[in-house]
Amino acid sequence: VQLQASGGGLVQTGGSLTLSCGTSRNTFSNHILAWFRQTPGKEREFVSAITWAGGTATYADSVKGRFTISKDDTKNMVSLQMNDLKPADTATYYCAAGPRTRVIVATAATYVYWGQGTQVTVSS
Repeated sequence: VQLQASGGGLVQTGGSLTLSCGTSRNTFSNHILAWFRQTPGKEREFVSAITWAGGTATYADSVKGRFTISKDDTKNMVSLQMNDLKPADTATYYCAAGPRTRVIVATAATYVYWGQGTQVTVSS
C-alpha cells in the first residue's frame, strides 16, 4: 500500500491550502486515514483523522474550526482543507492509514501506512 501526499506550499498568514493523499489501495473500508505534522526536533503531531466507513472526523484542538478533512471514495483520496493558516501550522504534513482495530486515532505509532510528507510553510 502506498500513500502519496501532495498540495503543500508557501502561503501567507490567513491563507489556505488543500492537501491531498492518494492511495494505491482500492478500499480502506476498515481503516482510519489521518494527517499528522512534524517540525524538526519534535514528535509527529496529530492533526485530523477520518474513518473511511462512515466518514467520522476528528480534529486536534489547534486546528478545529480551520481545517476540514474529507474523503473521496471514487478516487481513493483523502484531503485536508486548511484555512486561516498560521505560522504555527508550518510543518511537514504526512498522511497515514491503519486498521480501525489497531489505530488509536491521535497516536502516530499505531498507524501502519505512511506517505512521504509534504511541506507547508506559512509566512508571517
